[in-house]
This record gives sequence, structure tokens and C-alpha cells, in this order.
Amino acid sequence: MNFDGRGIPGVSIVTTEFADAVEVQSKAMGFEPAVVYTPHPIQNRTADELKKIADDIIGPALKMLTADGWA
Repeated sequence: MNFDGRGIPGVSIVTTEFADAVEVQSKAMGFEPAVVYTPHPIQNRTADELKKIADDIIGPALKMLTADGWA
């Protein structure tokens, strides 16, 4: 779904491995998405490691979701 096009803020959570792909796709689409990057890889992380990653990104993600200029 295209949340941004409908005026609904969204944030993509992407591992650092895919940062270049996000940049290329964003340029091709003419769209600058809100993206928060996490360490790569995610799979095989312990529950504690995943909690730490989530704790580290929640602030930046919420800031992007509540930023002016969405609608």
C-alpha cells in the first residue's frame, strides 16, 4: 500500500545491507522515504539483541512518523 500517497505517515525499517538499494530505488521513483536502518543481519539474533535493536530505533522512527510535512 502507498501510505505516503494517501497522507498516512510511514517509516521503513531496513537493515544496513540494503542502504544502497533504498537509495537507488528512491532516486528511480523520485521519492525520499523515511527510513531507519538497523544492523545487518537480523536473523539468528537473540531476543535480547532484537529488543536492543528495537529500543535503539524506536526514537528515530517515532520522530519521523510525527514530523511536520506529511499531509
